[in-house]
Amino acid sequence: MVEGEEVELDPEASTDLEAAMQEAVEAVDRVREKLGEEEAAGDSAAPAAAEGDEEGADDLEVGALQTEIADLRDRSARALADFDNYRKRIERERQEERRFAAFEVVGDLLSVIDNLERALASTGPAEDLKAGLELILRQMHDLLRSHGVKKVPAEGEEFDPNLHDAVSRHEDPQVEVPTVGKELQAGYLMHGRLLRSAIVRVAMPVEAETADEDESEEPVH
Repeated sequence: MVEGEEVELDPEASTDLEAAMQEAVEAVDRVREKLGEEEAAGDSAAPAAAEGDEEGADDLEVGALQTEIADLRDRSARALADFDNYRKRIERERQEERRFAAFEVVGDLLSVIDNLERALASTGPAEDLKAGLELILRQMHDLLRSHGVKKVPAEGEEFDPNLHDAVSRHEDPQVEVPTVGKELQAGYLMHGRLLRSAIVRVAMPVEAETADEDESEEPVH
C-alpha cells in the first residue's frame, strides 16, 4: 500500500475490523510480556562466565524487538481510534440521509400546495373550482409518476392478495377466477414495491354445485 493512500472501508464490516484490531493489540501485549519473561529468565540462568559480547548482542536484539512491538502497538491503537471515528462519521451520515430522504419529493409537492391554496382562495363558480382541482390532481399524478409511483391495476384484474385487500366478495357467473369487481380505494406501487394495497370487492366464480342445482331445476309453469 502506498503511504498516505486513502482506503475505502465497508461500514458494515467496521465492527469486525475493530474486534480484529483489538485482538492484534492484545496479541502484541502478550508477546511483549513473554519477551520480558524470557529476558528475565535468561538473565537469571546465564552462566557467570558468559562473554560480555554475547550478552550485549542479546540485549540489542531484545531491545529492537521491544521497540518494534511498541511501534506496532501504537499503530494498532491509532487504527482502532480511526475505525471508531469512521464508524461514528458513517452513522452521522446515515442519520442525515434518513432525515432528508424525502427532501426532493417534498420540494416537488410545494407547487401542488401552491395551486391548492390558489384554488381555495378563488371566488369563481363551482365548475371553475372543479376544473382547477382536476388540474391539480393531474399534476399530483404526474409528480408521483416522476418518482416511480403508479397505481396498482385493479378493476377487471385477477385478484392478487399481494396487491389487493378484499373487503367483500360476491358470486358472478361472468368470471372464471376470482376477479376484482370494484376498486374502493386505489393502491400504489413505487419502483415495483407495494406502497399501499388496493381495497377492492371481489367477484367470485359460481360454485359448481350451485350451477348444477340451477341447471337441474325445472321451470315452474
